[in-house]
Amino acid sequence: MKRYLPLLLVVLTAGLLFTGCATQSFQNITDPPGFLKGLLHGFILLFSFIASLFTDYEIYAFPNAGGWYNFGFLLGVMLFFGGGGAKARC
Repeated sequence: MKRYLPLLLVVLTAGLLFTGCATQSFQNITDPPGFLKGLLHGFILLFSFIASLFTDYEIYAFPNAGGWYNFGFLLGVMLFFGGGGAKARC
């Protein structure tokens, strides 16, 4: 582990430096997507991911309404991928 520590520190530092320069445009924020759009985007996540591999399509809406969009997105993903945990019983 001691051999990899300097390499790990360099990679983490470079990652933080490069992501610190990333910007997003905040144009046209008059009506950001909220809970229902987040629910829809979470439900179609698999199809959006496949489309993003071949086109310039975004999976996650930015800018969005914040916590309610995130909650809807998470709920949509759980509904689509079956996040209820019923099969986890022994």
